[in-house]
Amino acid sequence: MAATFAAVNPAKLLTSSSSNRSPLPHFHSRPLVSFSTSIRTPSANLVSARSRHSPVAVSAASGSQHLIGSLTKTEGLRFAVVVARFNEVVTNLLLEGALETFRRYSVREEDITVVKVPGSFEIPVVAQKLGRSGNYHAILCIGAVIRGDTTHYEAVANSAASGVMSAGLDSGVPCIFGVLTCENMDQTLNRAGGKAGNKGAEAALTAIEMASLFEHHLK
Repeated sequence: MAATFAAVNPAKLLTSSSSNRSPLPHFHSRPLVSFSTSIRTPSANLVSARSRHSPVAVSAASGSQHLIGSLTKTEGLRFAVVVARFNEVVTNLLLEGALETFRRYSVREEDITVVKVPGSFEIPVVAQKLGRSGNYHAILCIGAVIRGDTTHYEAVANSAASGVMSAGLDSGVPCIFGVLTCENMDQTLNRAGGKAGNKGAEAALTAIEMASLFEHHLK
């Protein structure tokens, strides 16, 4: 027996079903927000984005301060440079790079004290003593440790790194690690003014920025 279906008017069905529903609440339409325009780049949100222009960057959105050491406000900052004499052909180049950087950023020569020690192992205790003296805003530690045939390399490299860090924590004065730890002399010379730049100069920049940060913002 075939089933019979009555014809249904779609318009009546729509009217009937919609009449039994509660009216939808009225929403105010909102303009679509473009993601690309609502997210600002850091340079647009910050009054200053680079430390060499201004020591303080202020977020325009939150009003929070971002404290950054300046590379240009060096007046009155005093530095000590502890240099290992071992591998002197390398450490002298690193020292030259550091001193040239200090001059370029207007640190006065009379505000720089260079202290030479026998080797990188002796750097930390001298850095700690200088930091505790209260005469310096940052201590730059320069040395060169090159791997040999024994485990002496690991002992000296690890002791120098942990010792410099401890000197800074103990004295409360930034102690910058500028000790090269390399596999051979070629690698070392490449980092003392060769293809990889001068790590002494880079460490001096770090010393300036940290000294400025402590002196101007963290006293």
